[in-house]
Amino acid sequence: MKLKNLKNKKILILGFGKEGKDTLKFLRKIFPKKKIGIADKNLKIKKSKIKNVKWHLGKNYLKSLKNYDLIVKSPGIPIHLPEIEKAFKKGKITSQTEIFFQNCKGKIVGVTGTKGKSTTSNLIYKILKEGGLKVHLVGNVGKPPLSLLFSDSEEKIYVYELSSHQLYNLRKSPQIAVFLNIFPEHLDYYKNFREYLMAKANICLWQKKEDFLIYNFRNKNIKKIAKKSKAKKIPIKNYSNILQNIGISISKIPLKGEHNLLNIACAIKVGEIFNIPKTKIKKAIQNFKGLPHRLEFLGSFKGIYFYNDSLSTIPETTIFALNTLGEKVQTLILGGYDRGLDFKNLAKRILKSKVQTLILFPDTGERILKEILKLNKKRRKIEIFFVDNMKDAVRLSFEKTQKGKICLLSPASPSFNLFKNYKERGNLFKKYVKYYGKN
Repeated sequence: MKLKNLKNKKILILGFGKEGKDTLKFLRKIFPKKKIGIADKNLKIKKSKIKNVKWHLGKNYLKSLKNYDLIVKSPGIPIHLPEIEKAFKKGKITSQTEIFFQNCKGKIVGVTGTKGKSTTSNLIYKILKEGGLKVHLVGNVGKPPLSLLFSDSEEKIYVYELSSHQLYNLRKSPQIAVFLNIFPEHLDYYKNFREYLMAKANICLWQKKEDFLIYNFRNKNIKKIAKKSKAKKIPIKNYSNILQNIGISISKIPLKGEHNLLNIACAIKVGEIFNIPKTKIKKAIQNFKGLPHRLEFLGSFKGIYFYNDSLSTIPETTIFALNTLGEKVQTLILGGYDRGLDFKNLAKRILKSKVQTLILFPDTGERILKEILKLNKKRRKIEIFFVDNMKDAVRLSFEKTQKGKICLLSPASPSFNLFKNYKERGNLFKKYVKYYGKN
């Protein structure tokens, strides 16, 4: 949707969280006197200082959709509610992402994947910044993008972390697309894995011949999608060769794990597209410290090594963590909100590991334990504890983990049943590790 076409539209902002508020701020600058609708399930929104707005709050907030020409939907609002499906069919729904893509003059580097988006986006940003380019980090890990359109120009570059929710129904792809991986996720939001996969596919399905697609060649689903893109394709096959080409040995990389080698390799290829010198790419990677809640080493407390991997919301990431940290992991904290994922492979990996203590949160803790019991034919002994808060989980980890061993928080599940989000979960873990580490 071009900005000039918004003038005579009756506009509704659907969802008034961080993104919705930014959308209102953006529209206010363009149309200072225009009356804009805001719809949200939350009745407690502070609206006293907000003028020229028609509010639609509470349980019937979706009834307002039929009264508007254009709906700017926030990613978190479910797509399969009857009123929203109807609005999609009528072509009424757009998003911040679509508005930005349609009006941006600069180049967009889009990054998606089930895991690794934030790390890779930040790495790309650091590499391009080190190369002296005019680059912005936008999306989930950076600034909200719309306000940047006011100072947009052709020489600007925008590194955009793109979730499946942002890509859903998008009909324009970035000039440079990075597709990292795909695992079953968000199955409470989409009808099935295929719908989730097709949402992700929009990162490259609309690319042109002059565009670039950097993708994980080892993933069968991504390889199939890549064939449909018209872009110049850069498959990522051998991570170590790509690193060696710029003079970095794997032992000198600050990020742990094979999954991070993929992230780094993709970031290097983006740097090469923009002709960033190898020395600058190397410097940016070696100075990169990683992001919180992603296999974050907290330190040694009472002789125990603690790792915070709270962003692990699927079984595959906990498997990555166990593969990375190896046989020193003695205590593993698992479990959370149930999205109906399959924990069989995770159970197999735990049984092959040296983990001696499992501390389990509801609801998936029970399901993970069931899989372990089903597969534990050798009767390997593992101590099991159920908790419903982080304080008890950390207290137990100090009691049950030997000096020189690792306690790993890697839940393999979302956080929403017990915590506000993965950040709160991880921060509470840090808080109580420090507390019990001193007392």
